[in-house]
Amino acid sequence: MNPTFLHSFLLVTVLVCITTCTDNNSEPDNSFTTLVWSDEFNSGDSPSSENWIFDIGTGEEIFGQPGWGNNELQYYTNRSENIRVRNGMLEITAREESFQNSGYTSAKILTRGLEEWTFGRFEASIQLPFGQGIWPAFWLLGDDSDGMEIWPQIGEIDIMEYRGQQPTEVHGTIHGPGYSAGEAITDKYVLSSGRFDTEFHVFAIEWGPDFIDFYVDDVLYNTITPEDVGSDEWVFNDNSFYIILNVAVGGWFAGFPNDNTPFPQTMLVDYVRVYEMDN
Repeated sequence: MNPTFLHSFLLVTVLVCITTCTDNNSEPDNSFTTLVWSDEFNSGDSPSSENWIFDIGTGEEIFGQPGWGNNELQYYTNRSENIRVRNGMLEITAREESFQNSGYTSAKILTRGLEEWTFGRFEASIQLPFGQGIWPAFWLLGDDSDGMEIWPQIGEIDIMEYRGQQPTEVHGTIHGPGYSAGEAITDKYVLSSGRFDTEFHVFAIEWGPDFIDFYVDDVLYNTITPEDVGSDEWVFNDNSFYIILNVAVGGWFAGFPNDNTPFPQTMLVDYVRVYEMDN
């Protein structure tokens, strides 16, 4: 999902791969073995300022209207009620409450300006929340520090997006010029048993100059290459990207909470790790 730009205005047609399928499944490429960055969330009571910064507010200062360009409903804060480190886990909690003229609060953290990468294996072990209109994500956004290039030209890689009302499926997606929002290139992974909100799963990509492989629990379910974008520009070989973790409430992708949506809802993150390609 995108904090600063329009995203997922239309539901897209995606292919389904369940854990029992065999086509295109493989173990992760062993060339990504050098750990270059991680956060294990084993110390302190809030995210480390050496690793993360916060997005605060509703995005109104960027778009002139609230919702981070996605019609989201939450106000992002850095309060312990919305984000903290406890028992070796990062907790991002969405709450239904009146705060700064918003009806919901949550949190979003980024490595922007601290750590950014071009290529590698990016993975996180996460237990997801649940409920209609809950929209957590683990994703990468292209460097936008010069202010000259805007989304989708900078590129976006959604390692994991999830609709809280669909607790057995996640999505892996890229956005770029000519293939963004409802025209994004995407696929989904569906569990054959269990749910994403009742246990931890490892979400990952392996990214090189001419491929992005998407994994759930080391099962490859989606490969995207420059051929998939056709005549449009492949923007994933000459830009650095930063990590984002967040839980949105409402928005075009997940829809909106209803009377049956339970609050609060928490995303638990055991770790985030980045590995370098050996060669």
